[in-house]
Amino acid sequence: MLMTDDILTSTTLPVMEHFYTIQGEGFHQGRAAYFIRLGGCDVGCVWCDVKDSWDASKHPQMSIENLVAAVTATPAKLVVITGGEPLLHSLDVLTSALQHAGLETNIETSGSSPLSGHWSWICLSPKKFKAPLPEVVPFANELKMVIFNKSDFEWAETYAAQVKDHCKLYLQPEWSKAATITPLIVDYIKNNPQWQLSLQVHKYINVP
Repeated sequence: MLMTDDILTSTTLPVMEHFYTIQGEGFHQGRAAYFIRLGGCDVGCVWCDVKDSWDASKHPQMSIENLVAAVTATPAKLVVITGGEPLLHSLDVLTSALQHAGLETNIETSGSSPLSGHWSWICLSPKKFKAPLPEVVPFANELKMVIFNKSDFEWAETYAAQVKDHCKLYLQPEWSKAATITPLIVDYIKNNPQWQLSLQVHKYINVP
């Protein structure tokens, strides 16, 4: 996509927050990363820890130009687009601009809306409240299943059977139930070693 100043200044997205931190979850855990959290979500997870993101109208519109400038003002090499549900928005211009600036572009998505954007890595995290679109699932580089109760293991396997063979498989305890769910996940992984454990390390070390 040809990037012009007009496109970069006129294209905007509702941004709840953006910040430089480390990735606390999944395959890229521990890496320095710039997070852009977009407003808007129609999935409605009852245990969501960022419910303030759901209403896109509550968050200021930022131009692609200003977002890229914020990222490039830091040493970040990796940008993570999250939400809310980021795929409610067309992400083609944002990701093209970030990649043009030499940055990796990762997304964390439920896959419940059509795929847009140009991605270095796609983390698919299906939710029971609104299933991912079948056409999105094969593009996942990483499958991250949030485990809230014992029945979620069987549910996780239904998506593990749908992703590509080289897709990384992660089980992650829902934060409010981590004390009781994590031991169950550990036992499950020992019996099903194709899975790996993902913990929300950023919450343990108190970084955004």
